[in-house]
Amino acid sequence: MEENLGLMVWSPLAGGLLSGKFGPGASAPNDARRATFDFPPVDKERAWPCVALMREIGDAKGVSVARVALAWLLAKPHVMSVIIGAKTTAQLDDNLAAADLALTPEEVARLDEVSALPEEYPGWMFARQGSTRIPAPFLKAT
Repeated sequence: MEENLGLMVWSPLAGGLLSGKFGPGASAPNDARRATFDFPPVDKERAWPCVALMREIGDAKGVSVARVALAWLLAKPHVMSVIIGAKTTAQLDDNLAAADLALTPEEVARLDEVSALPEEYPGWMFARQGSTRIPAPFLKAT
């Protein structure tokens, strides 16, 4: 974010995995792309808690898991757009409605927490090395 770059998120629903149609032990819908082509690769054991929380939030708001997933991404200041891939008009309408779904700061924080990546090398090393970095606004032009 400090570089002021925006992201255009490709496959924001992970090929349907984050749509709410899939879950632990559930058989995939026969017409779902993931039923025959499991792409993009996703750590499903990490994804299921995310889907469960998105379902909880969606149920409370009366909206789909997919809509919550897209709204969460769109709530991020660095996300400028998402590239959706709807198969039906109903999916397209639901996906587009995500732009109008306002998540509370608490809901965003819970989604951030459940989806946080574990610290791995080199990430923890970058954080350690960057801990003494002078933020850009404080640097003076020479």
